[in-house]
Amino acid sequence: MEYKITHSTTYDYSQPVSVCHNVVMLSPQTFGLVTCHSHRLIIRPTPSISSTRLDFFGNVVHAFSIEENHRQLSITATSRVSVSPATDVEGVTTSPWKVVADGVAQQAIGDWLDLAPFAYDSPRIRCGNRYLEYAAESFVKDRPILEAARELNHRIFTDFKYDKDATDVHTTTAEAFRMRKGVCQDFAHILIACLRSLALPARYVSGYLRTIPPVGRPRFIGADQSHAWVALYCGPELGWVDFDPTNDCICSADHIPVALGRDYSDVVPLKGVFLGGGEHRLSVSVDVAPQADSIPTDY
Repeated sequence: MEYKITHSTTYDYSQPVSVCHNVVMLSPQTFGLVTCHSHRLIIRPTPSISSTRLDFFGNVVHAFSIEENHRQLSITATSRVSVSPATDVEGVTTSPWKVVADGVAQQAIGDWLDLAPFAYDSPRIRCGNRYLEYAAESFVKDRPILEAARELNHRIFTDFKYDKDATDVHTTTAEAFRMRKGVCQDFAHILIACLRSLALPARYVSGYLRTIPPVGRPRFIGADQSHAWVALYCGPELGWVDFDPTNDCICSADHIPVALGRDYSDVVPLKGVFLGGGEHRLSVSVDVAPQADSIPTDY
């Protein structure tokens, strides 16, 4: 699948902002099954200072500063990407989960250094007995890792209620787990906490999910959304497999990754500081359009 992605963020301020410093992480990586063909970032007012770098995980990070009075800040990221279908894992036999966990713990896997950042606690995720006990129902002795992970993914989908009003970006993993409510960010954090409590490497993936309208209805522009899911290391034979606990599935070509990290704190789409501004209003619009539906541009 080929897509044109438009992600627009606008801040309106009741009072002038005299200076702001921001970091943007909206440029899709080219890795795995994803190829980013082009990316354009338009910021208004035009920044006085800007730079681009790669972070520790290979994510593209844009930093900018605006040092003039402004009462509105708009950031529009437009990307063209293609996503290849994931390998069909239906019926694939994988190693027992404990074999993978022991290989990581004993540093016996060849790419252990690449796995290590995703095997331990991170700023938003702390391993613990509550997650270990919950996961143990699926991860019984000698069970293949892929089979166990699919069941755990399904249980989180079944046991936890999607409720956009129950949590916010500051809600801890422990709070969401206790309430059994949340959104995709919370469900991804909970799944990762369960997997890491079993000593299995798991990483947080942020990106987009293409939504498909009901039959006979047009696709709503701007109705797609930022999304989050989990990649689990299933052993050297299969590598990383992406699970979406919010939708109870293994990720497909409708899932478009942008950035990956240990948890949400590593992949925040936009963060920064500003001076002044008074009250502010935030509006966000995301559109994920198959290329056949895209409007031609000059790049």
